[in-house]
Amino acid sequence: MIAAARKFVLVCCCFVATGAGFAQAPAYEYRVEHDPDGIGKFYAGREIAQVMGHQGADWLERPERQQEERPDLLLQSLPLRPGEAAADIGAGTGYLSWRMAGMVGEKGRVYCVDIQQEMLDLLAKKMVEHHTTNYQAVLGTVTDTHLPTNSVDVVLLVDVYHEFDHPYEMMQSILRALKPGGRIVWVEYRAEDPDVPIKPLHKMSEAQVRKEAALLPLQWVETIEKLPRQHIFIFKKK
Repeated sequence: MIAAARKFVLVCCCFVATGAGFAQAPAYEYRVEHDPDGIGKFYAGREIAQVMGHQGADWLERPERQQEERPDLLLQSLPLRPGEAAADIGAGTGYLSWRMAGMVGEKGRVYCVDIQQEMLDLLAKKMVEHHTTNYQAVLGTVTDTHLPTNSVDVVLLVDVYHEFDHPYEMMQSILRALKPGGRIVWVEYRAEDPDVPIKPLHKMSEAQVRKEAALLPLQWVETIEKLPRQHIFIFKKK
């Protein structure tokens, strides 16, 4: 557990979005005393969690994931149709990417974005294993997905947003890539449930997600609570 008293040492990076529909972003705050699972950087009252490195890739492919997270139910909830383009942000080993590629079919496309080349190398092997060709691996950065503008109909964020080093800038990049009226499917472990066996900084409450989404030109569509441990939030680009 972290100490109750925390010390502020620096507040910086206060900026205002230039695009229409963006609210003024809160400052990033840096604190010396913080949760060891975080990076000491705070946004909208939340400490940003450390990124899971490629060394933990086996956890993404664990057999128990099917029962613990029910990815089949998540995929059923995606507003994704044949022929559309989707982006899997923080695609990792491609656990969901190849399944999404099957949903959009040969005329569709899945952009698989990760900031670790090692993850994309593992993803490429997984795509070969599943005979998947309608995808494109994209090496992003902590501030930019490097996706083409207005290129995707649906963006999927599964247990990744809370690890964004620069959440505001990254979401601006995602929104640039999203077509008008496109959807963001935002999935996070439920912080409201103490029985979800995930470290606190790797969980988010609905209130926190809605708070941070309000800083962006996003319209909440629905919250789906059909997964054992995770929220599903669907937002539409305004």
